[in-house]
Amino acid sequence: MKLRSMKVFCDVVTRRSFSRAAKDNQITQSATSQIINQLEKRLGVKLLDRSKRPFIVTDEGRQYFEGCHRLVRQIEELESGIRHLSDATENTIRVASIYSVGLSTMRHFVQNFHENNPNIHVQLEYHHPQKVYELVTTGHAHLGLLSYAESTKSIAAIAWRAEPMVIVFSNEHPLAHRQELSLHALHGLEMVAFSRDLRISQEIRRVLTNHEVCPNIVMEFDNIETLKRAIEINTGFSILPKAHVHRELTSGSLCTADITGPTLIRPVSIIHRDNIPLGTDIENFIEMLIDDENIFPVSATETTATALLNLSTSNSPLLADRQE
Repeated sequence: MKLRSMKVFCDVVTRRSFSRAAKDNQITQSATSQIINQLEKRLGVKLLDRSKRPFIVTDEGRQYFEGCHRLVRQIEELESGIRHLSDATENTIRVASIYSVGLSTMRHFVQNFHENNPNIHVQLEYHHPQKVYELVTTGHAHLGLLSYAESTKSIAAIAWRAEPMVIVFSNEHPLAHRQELSLHALHGLEMVAFSRDLRISQEIRRVLTNHEVCPNIVMEFDNIETLKRAIEINTGFSILPKAHVHRELTSGSLCTADITGPTLIRPVSIIHRDNIPLGTDIENFIEMLIDDENIFPVSATETTATALLNLSTSNSPLLADRQE
């Protein structure tokens, strides 16, 4: 099995286009189609229903996509780690982040910091939460960005963002375009969820269980971007930080509904090794992250500060009473 074929298939599904996937992989659209045909022939099943426009991912295709995406990501992480083993120069700030912090968001921070500090290189890598902790603890990363962080004897956690969460649908979903919904309205509906080993997934499931809501989880992913692509093809609803669907709301590919009753909040923190001097450059980078209030638009009426206040007064790191 060739990794390239798996990656091309994943790109076709996530990009929802043979032509865009072909461009991403620098091959022709015909070659992309041939790769999918060869995969289907070898597996003996249809991965994509191309009789409909746009194409539909079959049940077998969804399951294959989930597995392939996980394998491709693991290989990419391995290769990235090998390439950067010796990249520990004095003028480099190494940052390990969970995937869901957002590629475009972090590019903004890195570019802004580089403009003011042209001699400092920010090396940004994306990993699973446990790997972020590991890299920071061992000193392979100066900083870590992740949700639900907790300070330990060796790790200090700085509160960074409090991200309100919303229900997310494709425009074709029966509940699309509703302004707000109760959690009970989600009972029995198909849901695209975060992987159950992620803290955000555990918190969301706990809140749903506490409200006696049992959705039908049809797919699980370890990052927001892939999860959003699955929602766009109407696989099911999900619950995501609203700030991370801003682009899709603007383009009209997704819609959201506020949750009536409880306010669900995802806390995001900056972590670093405790009792070890960070240095002026790293401290300046942290200060820039904290001071930039325009990157994660919490809501029209709720600031990061008030969201953090809600969070600190709740019994759960995810659930806070709504403050009107």
